[in-house]
Amino acid sequence: MADELKKPKKKVALKVSGAASSKAAAEDAEADKESMGQVRKSLVFLAFVVVAYMAYLVISGQFDEFVASLSGVDMGWIASGVVCFLFYYVFGVLAYVLSVIADPDSPVGIRDLMSVEASGVFFMRLTPNGAAAPPAQIYRLTRAGLNVGQASALNFTRFVLYEAGEGVFAAIMLIFCGSYFYEQFGDVTLIGVFLFGFKVVQVGAVLFLCLFPRPVTALGNWALRLANRHGWLKDEKYDEYYNLVNNQVAEFSAAFKGAAKNVGEMCATMVVTLLQLGCMYALPYFVLRAFGEPADFMVCLASGSMLELLINAVPLPGGTGGAEVGFAYLFSDMFGSHLAAGFVIWRAVEYLLPVLIAAPCMGMRSNSGVSINRRWHRIWGGFTGAIRGFIDTGSFKGGAKGVGGGKRAQRGAVTVKPKAKKSAGAGPAAKPSASKVRTLESGAKVTTRGSKTVVTGTAPAPQVDIAAKIAAGKAAAKKPGSGK
Repeated sequence: MADELKKPKKKVALKVSGAASSKAAAEDAEADKESMGQVRKSLVFLAFVVVAYMAYLVISGQFDEFVASLSGVDMGWIASGVVCFLFYYVFGVLAYVLSVIADPDSPVGIRDLMSVEASGVFFMRLTPNGAAAPPAQIYRLTRAGLNVGQASALNFTRFVLYEAGEGVFAAIMLIFCGSYFYEQFGDVTLIGVFLFGFKVVQVGAVLFLCLFPRPVTALGNWALRLANRHGWLKDEKYDEYYNLVNNQVAEFSAAFKGAAKNVGEMCATMVVTLLQLGCMYALPYFVLRAFGEPADFMVCLASGSMLELLINAVPLPGGTGGAEVGFAYLFSDMFGSHLAAGFVIWRAVEYLLPVLIAAPCMGMRSNSGVSINRRWHRIWGGFTGAIRGFIDTGSFKGGAKGVGGGKRAQRGAVTVKPKAKKSAGAGPAAKPSASKVRTLESGAKVTTRGSKTVVTGTAPAPQVDIAAKIAAGKAAAKKPGSGK
């Protein structure tokens, strides 16, 4: 009776889950299509910017100087800068891996996360303020097997850590290079401090949302009702934002609090994020060296950090406008006459090349079905097993040559005693059969007498007279009081 009652419930649950999953996948696919529409508009806008920039060089008479600067570029340093930015992508994937590696049943694989990070790189650069990046990343996480809530929570947690990393990196740079900015730019340094303060407020607001979801939900509902009552927000949008405030805020908060419990994982992800940001901020250093100009690595990191804060504050694709003005202001003294050419190369490595590399990677998918957690334990177990095998045998092959070979056999004798079969009757003691001796490559000797095998190495064990032991045992058995 119990089995009959369970069956219908199971079928209904599976059916509802499948319908919800299909609906979520369709919504995510639609969001991805909208993102691509934004990308097409952004590409048209950027093409217009490139034409305008080239026209400016021609009109201002800097075009010949621009061409002459490009002709003297050391391509070795440019290649090094490209490799540096590739590590930005590698560290981004690693940060996602650290976010899912603790779950042994996570369906997300390495190639799935490569697709997710590539989507972030692509849409972050081609849409205003990177607005299309989160929907595109969530879509690829759901395609990998996560439901919409899990994908949104994972992506939101990664977003929080990345934003916090930008603030932490800027704070470190201001501590070490604050005096340089003040001496070089004077009171204009306050703009950099303002940008840093804006980042702190932004991260603080996100953390408040994660740690205190109830006040955020109440405040959000009040604002939605007010906007809808005055006609500022249509009913369709009201329903959309109401669902966001009352459902996803709680999911984001729960996901972040769950991740924050694992302090070690959070700290490791933050370190990886700082390394990732450093790979992007260091690009002006490689461009300066490509022109043969002296460069201070820490100053380039600090200036790159401030420049990215300015780019993020401009609500245009790729921070267009802020990138040009910020680069010219922060690096004009470093590049000198190579400023125009330096900006073009920096922009190509930091902006255009990542878009070209990320585009084909967005379609990558994992198909092994084995979680990253299980793969890691398999690899780590094999590594530690090889180390233990090397300690025990002196070889990474995990085994010894021959019978009882290796270093253990050379230390002394090892006796192997197979289990003897019971005979039908007890007869007189049989004479031991002739022994057979063979020598292994390691120098150990294997001696076989009947059913017994003795392995001797360079320090042979004392020989035992088997026949004498058998005779002594029989004599002891015949003594009175032995029970025989």
